[in-house]
Amino acid sequence: MPPDKALNPMETLNLLDLFQGIATLMAAEPKIMIGRIFLMLLGFLLIYLGSRNVLEPLLMIPMGLGMSSINAGVMFLEGGKMGTLFVDPLMSDPTDLVNIMQVNWLQPIYTLTFSNGLIACLVFMGIGVLLDVGYVMARPFQSMFIALFAELGTIAVFPIAVALGLTMQEAASVATIGGADGPMVLFTSLILAKHLFVPITVVGYLYLGLTYGGYPYLIKWLIPKELRGINMSSDRGPVITRSQKLIFAVVACTLLCLLFPVAAPLFFSLFVGVAVRESGLENLTTLIGETFLYGATFFLGLTLGVLCEASTLLDPTVLKLLLLGMLALLISALGGILGGYIMYFATGRKYNPMIGIAGVSCVPTTAKVVQKIATDANPSAIILPQALGANVSGVITTAIIAGVYVALLR
Repeated sequence: MPPDKALNPMETLNLLDLFQGIATLMAAEPKIMIGRIFLMLLGFLLIYLGSRNVLEPLLMIPMGLGMSSINAGVMFLEGGKMGTLFVDPLMSDPTDLVNIMQVNWLQPIYTLTFSNGLIACLVFMGIGVLLDVGYVMARPFQSMFIALFAELGTIAVFPIAVALGLTMQEAASVATIGGADGPMVLFTSLILAKHLFVPITVVGYLYLGLTYGGYPYLIKWLIPKELRGINMSSDRGPVITRSQKLIFAVVACTLLCLLFPVAAPLFFSLFVGVAVRESGLENLTTLIGETFLYGATFFLGLTLGVLCEASTLLDPTVLKLLLLGMLALLISALGGILGGYIMYFATGRKYNPMIGIAGVSCVPTTAKVVQKIATDANPSAIILPQALGANVSGVITTAIIAGVYVALLR
């Protein structure tokens, strides 16, 4: 008898072995399969909205593409386990981590810049270069008053989250979403709720993108057109010199680091950017304000996108985080508008109440949003200096509140 012919691999090839993304989709539990398809479509939507400038394109386009790719690119790994070649956020064993950094292409970026908060500090450094603290120094009372009202969500959501069953550390982490400061959300959740920092950060950045498109509607519902068009160009304030701004940056940084050492890396990153700007170091300003900021924001969006695996986000706790994050940003916006109305009446109806929402420290998005709406209501209206003052103050107050949470609950 002739020996058996060796089996031809091509004859035994199953198409699903070739197209493993489809195979894993069919082999997954129904809720995981539906979740993956939903997140792929959500990624498409984020890319579209980013490309149309409805949401922040620098963050949303890489985030949307990462979200679609991670949920499409699931394959069978050793032992029949499903996974990807992007990143494993749960890997903690040092030996396994070193090995997987040779395989997963985003693992080095995640491990060396994301999970230790470095990327948040780089973004904060870039934000510092963009900030003109002169707007705060020219109107310190107005700016800080508005910023404190715009932190209402950061404070109010904490007891609500605890009542819904979250620990105090988890509640504080999700409450910081109300400050609309992405790096601060990442930093706080990394310290207080490391097991939830991936979904909290993803939820935070998704909603920060939505503030760009959602807040204008809230403003138009709550503030009449004649008030939205109040012109404040006559309120120029005193001239603040570069030397004064540099002194402010040095003193504020040192004082805040002294009071809240746990948040010192973020305070330092923010104010070193301000110091570089006010020292006239043009080459460093370009490096930090363009290369660092845009590069860090791009990889932040990309990494957040690939962390949006269906298996990670379908945890029941994530639904609470989604609702609480939305609530925090809504309450902060309402608090800011309330502060704006108080200033409107306190100044004899000369203050544009819309500036209140600029205290929600999504720098400089909320300031640009209120200026655009003011221009639509009154083409000669200028409120950007006051809005930026509230905006910059919001960054500082959010960092202070996050520092308080971390100091008390760590």
